[in-house]
Amino acid sequence: MRNKLMLLFLLIGFTKSFGQTENNKLQISHLTGDFYVYKTFHDYKGTLISANSLYLLTDKGVVLFDAPWDEAQFQPLLDSIKAKHHKDVVMHIATHSHEDRAGGLGFYGQKGIKTYTIKLTDQILEKEGKKRAEFIMPNDTTFTVGQHRFEVFYPGKGHASDNVVVWFNKEKILYGGCFVKSTDATDLGYLGDSDVKEWEKSIKKVQAKFKNPVYIITGHDDWTNTQSLNHTLKLVKEYNAAKASGKLDKK
Repeated sequence: MRNKLMLLFLLIGFTKSFGQTENNKLQISHLTGDFYVYKTFHDYKGTLISANSLYLLTDKGVVLFDAPWDEAQFQPLLDSIKAKHHKDVVMHIATHSHEDRAGGLGFYGQKGIKTYTIKLTDQILEKEGKKRAEFIMPNDTTFTVGQHRFEVFYPGKGHASDNVVVWFNKEKILYGGCFVKSTDATDLGYLGDSDVKEWEKSIKKVQAKFKNPVYIITGHDDWTNTQSLNHTLKLVKEYNAAKASGKLDKK
């Protein structure tokens, strides 16, 4: 009898831990008001890396900023939003062409969700033979969806040639995506499509245009430190200085 009870407890413990692991593939956190940050994970060269994205509740439905990095979470995200808020996702904006941002355009487009990118992102996706958005928005576009208003802004090249940021003026929220590095970051990460020289200028444009953000959502890792934009600028300056001095190989 004792052995049977021990086996039962082990099975319960295993089931519970497995369930937690499954749930942890999609983590949703309340930011403020109608804003939620969600985190997904991707195995990149043997390392599990998190990606942060955002969604916004409006009277007209939910606006999704970027897609899960894990395609297995495309539908669970919609299901979680529906169950939690009793609303449907009606709009999806991808902030650049990389998979952790634009990877869900095809899936969400097929669901009848309006999908958006800037023209440069669309051109990159077309060249690479990837799924594209239904709508092309100007580089600098202000949207009003229900009771909320937000601005999509193209600051110039940085992490990618086509990266945009999103600013919510009323709440002073800057959704930086991969354009902004977490304060946890010790380097600039993947630079295959970056222009680090221009990145410095682009950061300064964002800082001049969107002052005193209360929240800055970074593309990866911890996003709770509002010094992330300054930290990104520091990393960029250090990289450019090292490259100018010949300490970095030309790429």
